[in-house]
Amino acid sequence: MNRVVTSMEDTCKGVYMAGSISIERLVQELDKLKAEMDAGALQHSEYDQRLSRVIAELRERGIDADRAKITATLEELLERGTIVPSVKTHLEKRLGLV
Repeated sequence: MNRVVTSMEDTCKGVYMAGSISIERLVQELDKLKAEMDAGALQHSEYDQRLSRVIAELRERGIDADRAKITATLEELLERGTIVPSVKTHLEKRLGLV
């Protein structure tokens, strides 16, 4: 019996994925990555690896939001300091927003 994904990292563990990802879930995952970086729990290479997993899952499952909402959310995350400009640009490119 498969269980439902509880975090984006579960994707790499072969956990069943159901439906698209909400924009709120994306924000939670990016906030979590930022908090772990700030706490020194992640090295830059680990952050990059985890971000790549998040992007892969988003591309595979899709985001339950339109382009305008995704773009506005990424801008808000940038303004809050959750992501840096290079991460915002990378997310936009990988998600096909630019």
